[in-house]
Amino acid sequence: MENEVKLASGAMVALGVATAALVVMPYMQVRDIKPPPQLKSYTSAQLRGREVYIANGCVYCHSQQPRDRNFGPDAERGWGRASVPGDYFYDKPHLLGSMRTGPDLFNIGVRQPSKDWHLGHLYQPRAYVPGSIMPSYPYLFVVKDAKDAESEGETPLALPPAYGPNVGQVVVPTPQALDLVKYLQGLNHTYPVLPPAPKP
Repeated sequence: MENEVKLASGAMVALGVATAALVVMPYMQVRDIKPPPQLKSYTSAQLRGREVYIANGCVYCHSQQPRDRNFGPDAERGWGRASVPGDYFYDKPHLLGSMRTGPDLFNIGVRQPSKDWHLGHLYQPRAYVPGSIMPSYPYLFVVKDAKDAESEGETPLALPPAYGPNVGQVVVPTPQALDLVKYLQGLNHTYPVLPPAPKP
């Protein structure tokens, strides 16, 4: 009986220490974090696009947390400065990601601002990045007769010839695709996070 009490006591102490170190202390460190002054909250279209991003599992292959130069070559890859807690003030849930099967998207809105590029890349990634292993998302688009799309005032994708539909047809993005692209274009964390250095 004495050994069982010691075992239970030891387990409770270990659980308490782990909870303090992994839950309580991190919460105390970030609970009063404010957003950087230049960080904008998401628009309604960007929030809908974020839901499409989550629903399609983009977070499983793309991170949104560039590392400090001491921990990896993310800056050299063109992914921007290291992220800080305030960058995620409006993100609920946080989409940090842990895999880098694809590039980090923390600043994709700056690196690739073109709406047409994003739409075409979602429809057929290999048309824009040869050898890409990203899946295509054809269900975010509709193939229509060109005349119907024109009469409805829809703007078709400008795809490379080898990747377009049959002659007389065009590919038109759904509202979900347009919202997803607005979310991606809004990922811009190029503002400074440190106060300017004092003047001598």
